[in-house]
Amino acid sequence: MLKFHLIGLLLAIAIISNAQVKCGAERTGIYYSHLRHKSIAVVANAASVVGKVNVVDTLLHRGLKVEKIFCPEHGFRVFSDAGQTVKNSVDSATKLPVISLYGKKRKPDPADLKDIDIVVFDLQDVGVRCFTYLSTLSYMMEACSQANIPLMIFDRPNPNGFYIDGPVMDSSLFSFVGLHPVPLVYGMTIGEYAKMINEEGWLKDRMICDLQVIPLENYTHQTEYVLPVNPSPNLTNMNAVYLYPSLCLFEGTVISVGRGTPYPFEVYGHPSFKGFSFEYIPQPGKGSSNPLYNGQLCRGLDLRDFYKTHPRLFGRLNLTWLIMAFKTLRSDPHFFIDSFDRLAGTSVLRKQIIEDKNEQEIRQGWQEGLENFKLIRKKYLIYPE
Repeated sequence: MLKFHLIGLLLAIAIISNAQVKCGAERTGIYYSHLRHKSIAVVANAASVVGKVNVVDTLLHRGLKVEKIFCPEHGFRVFSDAGQTVKNSVDSATKLPVISLYGKKRKPDPADLKDIDIVVFDLQDVGVRCFTYLSTLSYMMEACSQANIPLMIFDRPNPNGFYIDGPVMDSSLFSFVGLHPVPLVYGMTIGEYAKMINEEGWLKDRMICDLQVIPLENYTHQTEYVLPVNPSPNLTNMNAVYLYPSLCLFEGTVISVGRGTPYPFEVYGHPSFKGFSFEYIPQPGKGSSNPLYNGQLCRGLDLRDFYKTHPRLFGRLNLTWLIMAFKTLRSDPHFFIDSFDRLAGTSVLRKQIIEDKNEQEIRQGWQEGLENFKLIRKKYLIYPE
């Protein structure tokens, strides 16, 4: 009974926190004068909302001159599958052109920014390095710098912003799922992160973007914030968002994370697992048109209540599941696929797991990199710890 009272209390606190926090897009008094009479391009998607209204519609309703929309992975109004090419289109609601930054190009061309006075960036991050919205941010900052156009970020809470963990990205492995030397979980809002990119010289040729962050109100890094809209098609609730930092590494292995089920990133399994009572069968559906092990019976672990029943395990990556899965399928020489090192940000983690290092030994190797990163991060924090 005590457990359920605790869960109810946590949910009540989260609801109160949501009511108190104001996202950057809501703080019209700060940004309206900067956008008035300007030709605006907006980087947004289905989670870029003010209340229940998309930020593009909100800006237009306020009489601002939005000329075009840029969209990241998963598209603009309706989410597409992870990794699925997003094509240029016309928004049916506003008739504005929608330019994909997850199709033929990842960075706007000079022609895309012609006659644009300012770019507004409003994407909901989840605080994990391999979430591709960070790379979209970095490339947009670079394009704005080259075009001498200011970039305004409407900041949003980071639901995993209360901790820092994981290996720091090795520069030899930089890719669209990791462009910067940061840990897997970096504990910053997207506005803070943009300041770090800018001032640490991480843009091409150490360019500087004319950057303005419209900050959150009533927010700290310990604020528990329930996302009002799913940030991507396979993160469908807060339990999945909290599990994502640990389970995303499975995407670089032969293990299913439940894509093609009602609970992606809340379970994991494999057709060859034995001794597990939990079973599921991936099927094509919203957000996953061709899931791993489509139509095959998978056995594994059900983590749908994990953070309700294990609140003390908030605030750290859980490597136990990855290590256990590898040991279970040790006979499979292809357990790790090519993308694993890019997702992990290092080749060391894969080698350590193969060598049977335990979680404590693996974590010890992260500490120096994490401490060095914390010193960098501290310079760019907008909000209290």
